[in-house]
Amino acid sequence: MQTTTFNGSPVKLSGNEINVGDKAPVVTAVATDLSDVEIGGAKDNIQLIITVPSLDTDTCAAETRRFNQDVNNLDICETTVISMDLPFASERFCTTSGIENLTVASDYIDKAVSKAYGVLMADNKLVGLSARAVFVVDRSGEVVYKEIVPEVTAEPNYEAALDAIKEAR
Repeated sequence: MQTTTFNGSPVKLSGNEINVGDKAPVVTAVATDLSDVEIGGAKDNIQLIITVPSLDTDTCAAETRRFNQDVNNLDICETTVISMDLPFASERFCTTSGIENLTVASDYIDKAVSKAYGVLMADNKLVGLSARAVFVVDRSGEVVYKEIVPEVTAEPNYEAALDAIKEAR
């Protein structure tokens, strides 16, 4: 079982563990306009799939803003940030934060994304939320990069994720 930490305390992750070389599961989340957003599987573009606990935290907000800026010129990449926030709260965040270069979606209904990618926090005070994780999926649907951030309150390795996108071209 995979783990992360929250303020230094271990947190178990549940769901299917996905690793580099695995096929990215096709799963649906809910967009800010309540439409379906499908992630995973083979697509015309490389996918950057980011899971965060809640956009209503400083770290998740900073991470989403940073990726929004970093993927601005990457027309080969389809980026989706997934949290457990309600779509209405996510839409408000996007509007006030100027998020325009990526899709923000919610996994609140059945936690399908978090379960399929093995990032659902199973204990501690954050049980039921997504761990902070980054996956890069190439056009064939294969996971070519994975980072489960070791500490939920820390930001991911942006440079490594962006390098993986560029290498997947």
